[in-house]
Amino acid sequence: MARPDKAAAIAEIKELLENSSAAVLTEYRGLTVAQMKDLRRALGENATYAVVKNTLTNLAAKELGIDAFDGQLNGPTAVAFVSGEPSEAAKALRDFAKANDKLVIKGGLLEGKALDAAEIAKLADLESREVLLAKAAGAMKGGMAKAAAVFQAPLVKFVRTADALREKNAGAEAA
Repeated sequence: MARPDKAAAIAEIKELLENSSAAVLTEYRGLTVAQMKDLRRALGENATYAVVKNTLTNLAAKELGIDAFDGQLNGPTAVAFVSGEPSEAAKALRDFAKANDKLVIKGGLLEGKALDAAEIAKLADLESREVLLAKAAGAMKGGMAKAAAVFQAPLVKFVRTADALREKNAGAEAA
C-alpha cells in the first residue's frame, strides 16, 4: 500500500501532466541552486520546472496512459511542465543548456506524442505562434492583392482602349 505522501506526490505530478500542453525531461546533475533559479526565471510563467522522483513520475505517467517517458526516467530528473507555448519553453531550455553544459535535455511529451532530444531542438527552432500567424496572413494578403490586380486588369484595359478611341475620333472630327 502506498504511503500518503507518495500518493499525494503522484497526484500532483498527474495534475501537472494533465494541465500541461508539453513536458520536457531534463537531467540537472551538477547545476547549482542559483543556476536552477536562473533556469526557472528563463522559462517564465508559461512553464513549471520541478525536480521529480523517477519512480513516482513513472507511476503517474502510467496511470495517465503515457508511455513517452519509458526508459528516460533515470538519474537526477527534472521536468518542465509547459502550460503556455511549447516552442518558447523549448527555446529557453535549449539556450540555457548551451550556456550551462550540465543541463541535458532527455526528451519529452507534446500533446500525447513522445519527443526525443532532437525533436525538442527542432521545436525550439520554430518561430512563435504569433510570428507564424503573421507570416500566413501576409502571404494571404499578397495573394489577394495579386488576384485583385488580375480581376481589375481587363477593366483598366477597356477604359484605356475607350479613351484612345475617343481621342482618335475627336482628332478625326477636328480634321
